[in-house]
Amino acid sequence: MRREYPLKLVLDKLGLSKSTYYRYAGGRNPKPDRWSEVRPLVREAFSRTPNGLGYRQIAMALRAEQGLAISGKTVLKLMREEGLSCRIRRKRYSSYRGEEGKIAKNVLNRDFAAGAPMEKLVTDVTEFKVAGGKAYLSPVMDLYNNEIVAWSVSRSPNMAQAMEMLDRLEPLLRGPALLHSDQGWQYQQLSFQRRLERMGLVQSMSRKATCLDNACMEGFFGHLKDEFYRGREFDSFDSFKEQIDAYIAYWNTRRYQARLKGMAPVQYRSHSIRAA
Repeated sequence: MRREYPLKLVLDKLGLSKSTYYRYAGGRNPKPDRWSEVRPLVREAFSRTPNGLGYRQIAMALRAEQGLAISGKTVLKLMREEGLSCRIRRKRYSSYRGEEGKIAKNVLNRDFAAGAPMEKLVTDVTEFKVAGGKAYLSPVMDLYNNEIVAWSVSRSPNMAQAMEMLDRLEPLLRGPALLHSDQGWQYQQLSFQRRLERMGLVQSMSRKATCLDNACMEGFFGHLKDEFYRGREFDSFDSFKEQIDAYIAYWNTRRYQARLKGMAPVQYRSHSIRAA
């Protein structure tokens, strides 16, 4: 049969993984598979996002949820045997249009550590191609635990979207805070800057063409597009919005992060409050 049909096609039709095929291909009884009970857990964790998870994420999920003492390298090996792989990141969207207003100082200055929730916040805008048009996500991340605390999804990256994002952020503020962004045109507008002042937010901006000044948000966008967006098509803007809302809920509650001691953002915040 292998001579007539590609091996991958045959295995897909039979619902078998490559690792299972090669264990039995020699015609002899295979050695016991010490990872036989772990493989389904790896496949389940990988399937939690449309484009799959990386080996570090899966390893943290297995340790946090199953109590397994398993290394990232072992998970990577199992993923390769199961034919599981993630997609590669591509070029980022930029809202920079030159100087259209006042450029704020880089107050954050790559000091991404925060001592308490809602003290240091970062924001940006990213673009998606959706149903023959475009969609834009404007989120706010709390640097204390990398939680996405507020966001807006729109068909246009306009001032209405920026203000909607602030509308959703304002009730969550606990006092004065810092809001960092790039030099996107909307963040330079006087109306946006006055709104920040009324909300008690100090504005901070990255240096021109220096995405690492907002590295945490850039990292979130990269993971979002790897795990949720690449290679997918959406029937409508509303469907896309509903699914991206679900991904953000997943990010906040079930996406484990090494910087958060292997916990998800909401779990880390709750743990820190109990420990205080």
